[in-house]
Amino acid sequence: MRILSVNVGRAVAAEWAGTLRRTAIDKRAAEGRVAVHENGLAGDERADLVHHGHPDQAVYAYAREDHDWWEARLGRELGDGAFGENLTTSGADVTEALIGERWRIGTALLEVTAPRIPCVTFRGWMGEPGWVRRFTLAARPGAYLRVVEQGELGAGDEIEVLVRPRDGATIREAFAAYHGDKDLMRKILAYPGHGEKWDAIAERVLKS
Repeated sequence: MRILSVNVGRAVAAEWAGTLRRTAIDKRAAEGRVAVHENGLAGDERADLVHHGHPDQAVYAYAREDHDWWEARLGRELGDGAFGENLTTSGADVTEALIGERWRIGTALLEVTAPRIPCVTFRGWMGEPGWVRRFTLAARPGAYLRVVEQGELGAGDEIEVLVRPRDGATIREAFAAYHGDKDLMRKILAYPGHGEKWDAIAERVLKS
């Protein structure tokens, strides 16, 4: 398992980017080593800090294999970083990563926290009919990570899984929990290291 590409982007104006009308979803490959700070990668921005500014969303990873799966269905090329991910991985089943799993990449230590939930900005960026629904049904959301130890990383770095919680919830299960699976939501809440945002999400899901 390794990092195929490290991608960063700056916020720009975009009429299709929700009510904010600004987005940094257009990520481009960074050259050389990239510093990993407490709340993300050097040179990377997040325009919508209300929905994407939490430390549990510091870094977003997506598998090259999942991009390839989408290419076959969309009939168009998807370059590394095409879904706004910071880390395009190779050989890693990101969807089956566990909440609380820790990855050593370069000198940085990252922890898997949550799946990506598609939004109106992602829909506008992709320009595909029914994109939010299609992405949701595919259940290949990629994973957000928090920064446990700052450091640096770069393309070609190996992904070393240092911690894999016993009986934890996978990213796929967490995605289903977000969309209403109460049993899986309880499984996430049973993990003592789940992020605080899950408590608010659980309140909505378990009361529905």
